[in-house]
Amino acid sequence: MSETQQAQAKNRRTLIGRVVSDKRAKTVTVLVERRTAHELYGKIVGHSSKYHAHDEKGEYKMGDLVEIAEGRPISKTKSWTVTRLVEKAKLV
Repeated sequence: MSETQQAQAKNRRTLIGRVVSDKRAKTVTVLVERRTAHELYGKIVGHSSKYHAHDEKGEYKMGDLVEIAEGRPISKTKSWTVTRLVEKAKLV
């Protein structure tokens, strides 16, 4: 890997979220929650977004906390890949 390719890999946008679905082949749905202050009133408001992320080996399961990184489009809805497992899901 050349220096420019390493720099591009390091500068990719990354998010941390929880896997909410692992039913699709090689794909997990990751829910990313963020908390921001309302522009006018200042109240803390929660926002969430769902991203489809590529999981080649199918190793991430529902409830896992994972880090995803933005990359090239893999399919119509999928342009993120799971880079690492942050926390394993707790058993109920």
